[in-house]
Amino acid sequence: QVQLVESGGGLAQTGDSLRLSCATSGLTFSSYAMAWFRQAPGKRREFVATINTSGSSTHYAASVKGRFTISRDNAKNTVSLQMDSLKPDDTAVYYCAGSRSYPTTSSATQYDYWGQGTQVTVSS
Repeated sequence: QVQLVESGGGLAQTGDSLRLSCATSGLTFSSYAMAWFRQAPGKRREFVATINTSGSSTHYAASVKGRFTISRDNAKNTVSLQMDSLKPDDTAVYYCAGSRSYPTTSSATQYDYWGQGTQVTVSS
């Protein structure tokens, strides 16, 4: 059974940092591109960042580029999202996702597995 479990969310203030982690099991982690998406209340789920299987290639949404960093540890089957200079607009539920077939894609439909999400709330 494939499981993706996010952690590290919480309450932050503008300018703070948070680090999200996603622990995976039940899949050959090193064969999956991984990504983070987020969904704010009343809005559609949106792409945040993705990383390829080896970690050599990353891609970010324009809204987070330069503030967020995605990384992975294939030995520990985890993917992380370092979030710096947080803004209230970053408030959302953050989801990690894995794609077996696509190296780095921002399309949610191309991800095979999803976690349950972790809430990030940024106050001004």
